[in-house]
Amino acid sequence: MAGTRTFTMIKPDAVRNGHIGGILEQINASGFKIIAMKYTKLSAEKAGEFYAVHKERPFYGELVEFMSSGPIVAAILEKSNAVEDFRTLIGATDPSKAEAGTIRAKYATNIGENAVHGSDSDENAAIEGSFHFAGVEIFQ
Repeated sequence: MAGTRTFTMIKPDAVRNGHIGGILEQINASGFKIIAMKYTKLSAEKAGEFYAVHKERPFYGELVEFMSSGPIVAAILEKSNAVEDFRTLIGATDPSKAEAGTIRAKYATNIGENAVHGSDSDENAAIEGSFHFAGVEIFQ
């Protein structure tokens, strides 16, 4: 069912700062159902694979280093219009521009350490979810 799933990661900064519970509570309160979730750590190689789309950008090395710097929480979320609704919930990439009450406004420290990842399309949500989860790890 297209449009009903998105992928997110609670990034190392938010994990390190003790925000897992607050972020998950906000996700649940916004009507998302968690259908897969794991606490894990990306190796530099895996972080590089995940963010390969940014390989030519100047921030790629810094992004890979940051994303492999500590544990993350990866999750697949389900809700009607999931990608768009989740992007609204997390707010702008730059937390200083994020609307009050959004996850990034509440928990991000800067544009690079912005607390959470959210898929930007239904297609990428499926790709990103499959990168982190086997089919048997996803529950309805």
